[in-house]
Amino acid sequence: MLEDKSPQLTPISAYGEFGLIKHLTENFSFDNDSTEVSIGDDAAVINPGNQRVVVTTDVLAEGVHFNLGYVPLKHLGYKAVVINLSDIAAMNAVPTQILVSLAISNR
Repeated sequence: MLEDKSPQLTPISAYGEFGLIKHLTENFSFDNDSTEVSIGDDAAVINPGNQRVVVTTDVLAEGVHFNLGYVPLKHLGYKAVVINLSDIAAMNAVPTQILVSLAISNR
């Protein structure tokens, strides 16, 4: 497969948050019948077995969202939970479980 040596590059800042989400997801099709709300800003809604489930996760990356040089782990854990709880609340759902994603350097 040949690589295009002069691709058209658009800076992410030109899209903005919602424009980037739209650009990344506009060619996805969802064939699963249990998917009610797919990729979006806050959360997805799936309905396996007639029980709606709202799922979300936000990755916190060291050097972008936090700095371990001055952020205590207790505060980082709190932030990781709260940002996802806000997504669940935005979908008018009640949180029951937590899924946390962190990207931390090897130091």
